[in-house]
Amino acid sequence: MVVVIPAGADAGRVADLLHRHGVVRSALLFRLWARWRGLEGRIQAGEYRFSPAEGIHEILRRLAAGDVVRYRLVFPEGLTAEEVARRLEEQGVVDAEAFLAEVGRADRYWIPQMQGNTTGRLEGYLFPDTYEFSRGLPADRVVAAMVARFREATAELWSSPRPLGLSPYEVVTVASLVEREARQDAERPRIAGVLYNRLRRGMPLQVDATVLYALRQHKERVLYRDLEVDSPYNTYRRTGLPPGPIANPGLESLRAALRPETHEYLYYVARPDGTHVFSRTLAEHERARRAVQR
Repeated sequence: MVVVIPAGADAGRVADLLHRHGVVRSALLFRLWARWRGLEGRIQAGEYRFSPAEGIHEILRRLAAGDVVRYRLVFPEGLTAEEVARRLEEQGVVDAEAFLAEVGRADRYWIPQMQGNTTGRLEGYLFPDTYEFSRGLPADRVVAAMVARFREATAELWSSPRPLGLSPYEVVTVASLVEREARQDAERPRIAGVLYNRLRRGMPLQVDATVLYALRQHKERVLYRDLEVDSPYNTYRRTGLPPGPIANPGLESLRAALRPETHEYLYYVARPDGTHVFSRTLAEHERARRAVQR
């Protein structure tokens, strides 16, 4: 039997709810036990699942401990903050708008790995993993849990030297590009190497995924007209890194961004199977692109 205890409900209201749902036989007896055990003011709101075999003692203990129903949610690598918000709202965990409002308050959740963040957003730091959340949580608790998981999961990475002297935030930005571009773990360091080679030469990164982020949509093909979008995230029109991450990268992409492959490639094009052909010159790249299209 699932019972939702609303916020601010006193012991009397809780007793009536439990009685109506058949969880306890007597609302009066429940209130008396709650008073006798000093738990009247300690009952926590939330969604609870009770079994018919549970007595009043166990029910009170669980209500006071906040032993609510938790839902297992899997967030894969490469989701944007908006996509994370939608999944959370679909599961009834938190309101999407409230969640995204917290994502825009990075100063509340600052960790050393955010050094260099000038956008004030937490895009990139909502660590992709499996979580267990109860329904109706405050947005700040959900955000704090995901940022804490980022800090814990990536702690060992930051002793490595950062390529090109980038700030941690810029490294996370590179990792987000790698995450959106790569499909095979083995190619992530190579793609990162291409991005760093282009940055060294002052070449525009020309990453399709940044254009889609600017357009706030995902689709299979980026069209020429899409490349005209006026946005600091459009890496076809602007050189250097975009202002911040375009997704929430996983560990493999973060490792690749910190330990890129050393090579002379400047271009890559995706094959239908998700792997890439890498090229050193534009002429090579055009030949590879035509071959892939055929």
